[in-house]
Amino acid sequence: MSEQKIEFYKGPAGGWGALNSVKNALLRQDIPLKGAKTLLSANQPDGFDCPGCAWPDRHHASTFEFCENGVKAVAAEATARRAGPALFARHTVSELARQSDFWLEDQGRLTHPMVFDAASDKYLPIMWDDAFAIIARHLNALPDPNQAIFYTSGRASNEAAFLYQLFVREFGTNNFPDCSNMCHEPSGSAMRPQIGVGKGTVELVDFERADAIFIFGQNPGTNHPRMLGELREAHKRGARIVSFNPLRERGLERFADPQDKLEMATFGSTPISTHYFQLRVGGDLAAVEGMMKHVLEQEDASGDVLDRVFIAEHTSGFEALAHSLRDESWQLLEEESGLSEAQMRSAADIYIGAKSVIACWGMGITQHVHSVATIQMIVDLLMLRGNLGRPGAGACPVRGHSNVQGDRTMGIWEKPPAALLDKLKAVYGFEPPRENGVDTVEAIAAMRDGDAKVFFALGGNFAAATPDTYETWKALQRCDLTVHVTTKLNRSHVVHGKEALILPCLGRTEIDMQAGGVQGVTVEDSMSMVHISMGINPPASGHLLSEPAIVARLAHATLGERSRVNWLQLVGNYALIRDEIEKVFPDFARFNERVAVPGGFRLRNTASERVWTTANGKASFVAHAVPRDTPSHRARERVRDQVVFTLLTTRSHDQYNTTIYGMDDRYRGVFGQRRVVFIHADDIRALGMNDGDWINIRTVWDDGQERRADGFKLVAYDIPRGNLAAYYPETNPLVPLSAVAANAGTPTSKSIPVVLEPGRASV
Repeated sequence: MSEQKIEFYKGPAGGWGALNSVKNALLRQDIPLKGAKTLLSANQPDGFDCPGCAWPDRHHASTFEFCENGVKAVAAEATARRAGPALFARHTVSELARQSDFWLEDQGRLTHPMVFDAASDKYLPIMWDDAFAIIARHLNALPDPNQAIFYTSGRASNEAAFLYQLFVREFGTNNFPDCSNMCHEPSGSAMRPQIGVGKGTVELVDFERADAIFIFGQNPGTNHPRMLGELREAHKRGARIVSFNPLRERGLERFADPQDKLEMATFGSTPISTHYFQLRVGGDLAAVEGMMKHVLEQEDASGDVLDRVFIAEHTSGFEALAHSLRDESWQLLEEESGLSEAQMRSAADIYIGAKSVIACWGMGITQHVHSVATIQMIVDLLMLRGNLGRPGAGACPVRGHSNVQGDRTMGIWEKPPAALLDKLKAVYGFEPPRENGVDTVEAIAAMRDGDAKVFFALGGNFAAATPDTYETWKALQRCDLTVHVTTKLNRSHVVHGKEALILPCLGRTEIDMQAGGVQGVTVEDSMSMVHISMGINPPASGHLLSEPAIVARLAHATLGERSRVNWLQLVGNYALIRDEIEKVFPDFARFNERVAVPGGFRLRNTASERVWTTANGKASFVAHAVPRDTPSHRARERVRDQVVFTLLTTRSHDQYNTTIYGMDDRYRGVFGQRRVVFIHADDIRALGMNDGDWINIRTVWDDGQERRADGFKLVAYDIPRGNLAAYYPETNPLVPLSAVAANAGTPTSKSIPVVLEPGRASV
């Protein structure tokens, strides 16, 4: 473990620091040789898809297609460590619950299905058939199928997700909360009614053609490191890269490509952002409106700025948008964005001067109250100059987990379209439930209030990933049964229902042997490419089942003879599952044939063809006024004697989602610790405190419930005044369950109103 210190990091993203981190990750998991061999198959045509992020592969066929954080994910899965029955025999669940999240996952791969024994407060081994029988008994005893919750992680394959949604809908519910609800739900909610698709419109090749790339609320250096390669090449050929981010992030500043021998030998690096705008947390909507206001003013002055042909032939709503923008004052735009009028005009001039523009965004955009409005305004900006549906241009929501987009494509959605339900009925002969299910936040409330009794999670770490931590824990503990399909021990397994099961599954890197031989699964990346993934390592234990096998055997045990599906036959050969997918989803025609081609195939994206599958057959400009009713605005009206800050939660560089690989955040200069708060130095002085002081954080909310997180160290950082940043899941207790994005339901973890109070170091 690193020494606790705060030390400015002088190097670029990537480079020798990344190579050293790769070495340490393999050594830590005791797999220096196995790990290196495994990585050679990462994101290759005959190998496995990285279990980390969903950034596309360069034709899925380059020599090295992995990044530093991808290595950490692969190493964690391929680890030599094992968390078997002996571990659970040594520790009660109460003892495990007192350990850190890092310690729990660091025990290694789970090896046996385990059942909670209340008498001994321990998990005990259980046979697979007995585990499925317990789940089936609980499910079949429910008076209403809607009393069961079926959560999905973004790691599940297309095959597992398809079987899962088919089983659950035949069982009788649409209760499919998933990790999309907590990250990019606003992207789909914004784009579907606006342009007809809820996915990005660009391909990887578009990054080679773009004249300008605008990046909003995203930190690719930590969350999507392979994206830096595309940005680096774009910068080298002269493209403008414009970043909007409250924090100075090293990955948006400069990058050294570990595969560039000259750059590595000379300790050189390549700049990434040509322009960097540090706006206020949540100020993106106002900043984009300021840019569009300038575009309209330039059009009024010269008459040749807008793409009038595109607007006339392909869009509706332009005049209403133009009227709204002209009514916004520059003073309000400055106040709410945190940028000056000159900065917004400068960014807009770059946009005007580029023939082809890509706009990217991440969770720094989606986890706000007005996230849907912000995304629609970003798309409005693109449409002003026809930057949709042509080479080098388009919308690029950068998804997180490796198949989160594919899971939604397969029907993991609590609000299923009628067409999907009609197709399931036509193909399988049962009547799917028509009532919408619950999303993640609604699922927590349902369990907490006693309206849901069984919780089943296909992957993920629900107890750590969700908002309002202690409310979530109460919700899980009220369940009659909680079940988690997983590869490693995590917080969710020690915050459990009255009965509980841990079901260990194969990892993405492992050989999946079924009755029909070795199987591959498919995944969909952020740009709608679908490709095969084949594991290469022997399973961590002979007692593991694949996710498709777990779903199929559970469906067989629960539905029995009343099911219209031959579950066990399907799971013997995943090509048969893909045949079933093809029957339900027309875009997957000739699925097995097309996925056999190296690199796979791209799903049709109508918006990229300028075909608008919207209510009026057009792409719609949508006008939104700059919001002044944010949680922080309201909190400042209620709290007069303390400074109300806006807190954003974020990942460290040694972290992916809730998985913590280590205690360092190299690029931000934090080592050996995680309970830190990034704050402007002037704000520290205004509080009468010092850099390094210990504080407690308390949420300002209007429901009378106290939410606090104690024992955090102040760290002076380059961040706008009035804003804070700190790591999750440590700060998830501060996020109220009712703090969600309008029209999307996503927790607003990037804009929590808080006050700081003197504290002391956390024990």
